[in-house]
Amino acid sequence: MSAKLRTLPDAPGVYIMRDARGKVIYVGKAVVLKNRVRQYFQSSKSHGAKVTAMVAHIADIETIVTANEVEALILECNLIKKYRPRYNVLLKDDKSYPYLKLTAEDFPRIVLTRRVIRDGSRYFGPYTSGLAVKETLQLLRKIFPLRTCTSFHKRPCLEFHIKRCLAPCAEKISREDYMRLVNAAEKFLEGRTAAVERELAAQMSEAAESLNFERAAHLRDVLLAVRKVVEKQKIVSDVGDVDAIGLARLDGATCVQIFFVRDGKVIGRENFQLNGAADESDVQAVTAFIKQYYSRAEISAAEILLPVELTAADVKLLSAWLNVKIVTPKRGVKRGLVDMANQNAAKFLAEEAARHQLQVAQTFGAVEELRTLLKLPTLPRRMECFDISHIQGSETVASMVVFTDGAPDKRSYRRFKIRSAEGKPDDFLSMREVTSRRYGKISELPDLIVIDGGQGQLSAALEIIRGAGLQTPVIGLAKQFELIFVEGSSVPIELPRDSQALKLMQRIRDEAHRFAITYHRKLRRARNLKSALDDVAGIGVKRRTALLKKFGSLAAIKAASIDELLAVPSMTRNAVDALKKFFAAP
Repeated sequence: MSAKLRTLPDAPGVYIMRDARGKVIYVGKAVVLKNRVRQYFQSSKSHGAKVTAMVAHIADIETIVTANEVEALILECNLIKKYRPRYNVLLKDDKSYPYLKLTAEDFPRIVLTRRVIRDGSRYFGPYTSGLAVKETLQLLRKIFPLRTCTSFHKRPCLEFHIKRCLAPCAEKISREDYMRLVNAAEKFLEGRTAAVERELAAQMSEAAESLNFERAAHLRDVLLAVRKVVEKQKIVSDVGDVDAIGLARLDGATCVQIFFVRDGKVIGRENFQLNGAADESDVQAVTAFIKQYYSRAEISAAEILLPVELTAADVKLLSAWLNVKIVTPKRGVKRGLVDMANQNAAKFLAEEAARHQLQVAQTFGAVEELRTLLKLPTLPRRMECFDISHIQGSETVASMVVFTDGAPDKRSYRRFKIRSAEGKPDDFLSMREVTSRRYGKISELPDLIVIDGGQGQLSAALEIIRGAGLQTPVIGLAKQFELIFVEGSSVPIELPRDSQALKLMQRIRDEAHRFAITYHRKLRRARNLKSALDDVAGIGVKRRTALLKKFGSLAAIKAASIDELLAVPSMTRNAVDALKKFFAAP
C-alpha cells in the first residue's frame, strides 16, 4: 500500500477503495488525488469511527484522473450509483425509485419506468412513492390523452372511444397538434402550469376561430382539468422556480425532504432516507444527497435552497455542475420554505419511528407476549399453522403457513392435497394426514404448532405429533370465540382482546385459511375445466392442461380467439375447431 501511495497522481480525479475480496467499499473525488488519499492513512486520531473502520478494510486503491473537478464529480456520482459502496452515504433503496418517462418517439408517450437510460427520452423523478407516481400518471392521461400503445394500429382502439387517446395511429390528430399536447404535458410535469394554461387558452381560441369546435371543446376540457389541479397547489410567494431542501435526524436515521416550487407554487415534495449518514455532519449529508439526487434527476429550478451552509468550494463546484444557483437563505420566504422542508423531514422520521415501533410490537413483541400468556417453555420464534379447506369433502386440501419472529415466512409455506378424506368431509382425518406428512420425517421443527380448529382437531393432530416422538407445544385456535385449546386441558384459554398476541394468532390463522382456500379454488377450477372439456374431441389431458395454464378458466377459453388458441402448445386447427363448436352448441 505504501508503494501505491507514493505513486498517487498530483491531479484531480476519483479514487476507488476496495477490500481484500476486491469489492468496492468507498468512492470519492479530489482536487488533488495525492493529498486527499494520503489523509486516510495519516494519524487516525482525527478520523471518526466510520473512517477508521473503512481504512482497516482497504486492501487496494484505484485512481482515475479527470480533466477537472467537475468531471471528477460526475464520475464519482456514476460510480457510487454503480457500486453502492458500503461506506458512502447512499440514497436508501434508490435502485427501486420510479420515474415518469417522456419517450423520444414521433408520437411520444408518458410511461412509468425504473430504469434511466440514454435514449433521448426525458425523465421526471425520481419519486419515492410508487403509488403517488401511478396516480400522477393516471391524472396525466386523463388531462393529456397521449397514446399508450407500443405499436401503431390501422384503426382507433378502445382508448380513443373512451376519450383516453387521440388516435394519432389512425390520423385522427396531426403530428403538429399532438406535439403541442406533448409540450403542454411536459411543462405540466415541470410544474409550469401558468405557461400551460396560457398555451391551452391560446390554442382553444385559435381552434374556435378556425371553426374547429370539436378541438376547441377538447382543449377547453383539458384547460379546466389543469386549472382544477392548480387550485389545489399551495401558493407560497413570488420566489420563482426553486427546490427547497430540508434535513432532519432522529436516532441515527437521516431524512432529506425536497419541496418543489414552480411559478411560486408548491407543486410537490419528495422525501429520501440516507444510509450511512449517521456519522456524517449535516454539511456532508446534504452534499452527498445533492450529488446523488441531481445526478439522476433533471433539474428545472433556477435555485436550490439549502438548510446548511456548504463550503465555498463545494457551492462553486455544484453550481458549475448543475448550472444553477445554490444558496442558504437566512430569512424571509425562502428561509420559510427550507424550515417547512425541515419540519416535514422531521415529521417523516417521527412517523417512521412510530411505524417501526408498532411493527416490532406486532411481530417480536407479540411473540414474547404469547409465550408469557400461554406459559410456553421457549420463545415461539418459528410457528407453523395448519388449515383444512374443502366443499362437502371434495377437493380437500390443507395448508401450512410459517411465521418467523411474528412475520410471514412465505418461502416456507407448504400445501397438501388430502387423499385420505377425499369425497367425505372429515376434518379430523384430514388433520391427521397433513400432520403425519409434515412431521413423519424429522426436519426443521417449529417452536409452536397451531391447529386451526377446536379440541377435536387438536386431538387428531396430537395423536400423530406425539406418536412421532415430538414434544413441540401444540395449540388449537377455535374460530367462533377465538379461544386457545392446549394439550391436557378441556378448559380453553382466552387471550386478552386487545393483546398483540391474540392479533398475531388471528393473522396466522387467517393467512393459513387464505393459503388453503386459494389452493382449493385452483383445484376446483381445474376439475371443472377437466369435466367440461372431457366431451370435446381432440382435447386430452395434455391439451387440457395447456389450456388451463394459458387461460385459467372456461370463460377465458371460450372468449379466446382462434389465433390465441392456436398459440397454445400442442393445439391444432382441428382441435380448435372442435373447441369452438363445443362452446357454440346450445
